[in-house]
Amino acid sequence: MSTQTVTEALKALYGDDDRALDTAASLLAADPGSDAELARRGEEFVRRAWERGWQPADVVRLARRDLEEAHVRLLGALVVAETAGYERLPARWSAQLAELDARPWKADRFSYATAVLELYRLLVRLPSLDPVGPMPGDALIPPPAAGEPRMLTRIRALLAKAEATGYPEEAEALTAKAQELMARHSLDEAALGASGASGAETPGAVRIGVDAPYEQAKAILLDAVATANHCRAVWNEPYGFSTVVGFETDLEPVELLYTSLLVQGTSAMTRAEAEQRAGGRKRTKSFRQSFLLAYANRLGARLASTSRRVAAEEPTLLPVLASREVAVASRTDEMFPRTRTTRVRAMWDEAGWTHGTTAADRAGLHPTHPAIPENS
Repeated sequence: MSTQTVTEALKALYGDDDRALDTAASLLAADPGSDAELARRGEEFVRRAWERGWQPADVVRLARRDLEEAHVRLLGALVVAETAGYERLPARWSAQLAELDARPWKADRFSYATAVLELYRLLVRLPSLDPVGPMPGDALIPPPAAGEPRMLTRIRALLAKAEATGYPEEAEALTAKAQELMARHSLDEAALGASGASGAETPGAVRIGVDAPYEQAKAILLDAVATANHCRAVWNEPYGFSTVVGFETDLEPVELLYTSLLVQGTSAMTRAEAEQRAGGRKRTKSFRQSFLLAYANRLGARLASTSRRVAAEEPTLLPVLASREVAVASRTDEMFPRTRTTRVRAMWDEAGWTHGTTAADRAGLHPTHPAIPENS
């Protein structure tokens, strides 16, 4: 009877009638014996999400945007249960699982069943995405190395200091040093690749969340960081992420730097808004949006300049870098054959742009106006 109850209730997932969902929740609430089968079916839906190319962080991001916190906790518990049986997990999955909120959520049986069905409805409607890594359980070749590379540890420490300091000049120097380390490490990896010491490495990919508000400005910032570090970024606006394509040794530093620059930019924007309020001006959405657009645009030039300067110190490796960038571009075109550029949709605020430019100029930038590749 319990299996039949669940099967009947889950038919409501494939329509848009909320009354049908209420009826399904009533069926489940009246049959306590259906709980185990309902949970098992939920794990099946999660597994299908992995098969369609989704990762835990992607699904959680979507649930947090489209549903409520209760659904996010239900999803966290479901993902933890589903992934517990695998002998091995892809390298980035462990960090994503560690960030899940899997605390039990309690409610009356009808409310609980309703929330579960709403979550399952989101899961069954997930489209297929281009995979950016192996699925759980797949053989990992090469196997993940233990611990974090020393270079990443140094970059992480520099960026943490840049975020914590209250002195813009110190933050500028620390961030500049982090970008220089990233550029030098990429150069070292290119040299290893040219010598054959690192094996037949091919470009990979990672998804990085680009959350509202002001997601277009954030996508431009991520694109600037990726481009300066020999990667490509493709923005998927409907699902709130960009896919960054590049060689593995460049991908994690790009994510670290983007996250840190976003924190620093937001802090600078908050300080600028405080100055505006002190002068009698109210905060506006256009001020914040213009600030972040100016910040992102100007930052890109400085990052690119640092990468070019470091690369120029090893002119014999320039052909190798060019070859790697061609490989990244080819992999991007293979994954996203129908990308298109999109124009910036922004309300203009001169004061916001000026303050954003000033914040970026503290890091020594020059203006650019990049278009954003968008996954169509």
